[in-house]
Amino acid sequence: MLRLAAVIVPVFLLLPLGMAFAFMGVQLAVFGVYMGASFAPNHKGMAVIAPGERLDFFTKQVRTSRNIRGGWWATWLMGGLNYQIEHHLFPSMARPHLAKTREIVRDFCASNDIPYTETSLGRSYLIVMEYLNEVGLAARDPFDCPITAEYRRA
Repeated sequence: MLRLAAVIVPVFLLLPLGMAFAFMGVQLAVFGVYMGASFAPNHKGMAVIAPGERLDFFTKQVRTSRNIRGGWWATWLMGGLNYQIEHHLFPSMARPHLAKTREIVRDFCASNDIPYTETSLGRSYLIVMEYLNEVGLAARDPFDCPITAEYRRA
């Protein structure tokens, strides 16, 4: 609560009321897009576990998450969430230690035939777009309206 107050209180004390609300609105919108851009490449398009499938905690976390390669710049850009697999396995671990843990987890996955997914940020966004396109097309209405078909241009 103190950290939240440390951000919000000065904004409303130092800016006129309308500008303070506008500032907070823009800040939350930008932060939301940034967080979405950090979370989406790590999960979208990954395996969906069937309702009846029984997996242990470790396997489930590894199969449904993806790491982003890129070294220090990816870690800086994504706030350490580029090590999403390790983050899911050890959620309370400090982010600087996730990179060290990656080697241990990768070795364990290799020796136990558990797929460990890691890709570049660009390739990850392509996977996300392909997945969203596939899901979106699957959800379209199969009924083709004759009126719209008549006026639709190719």
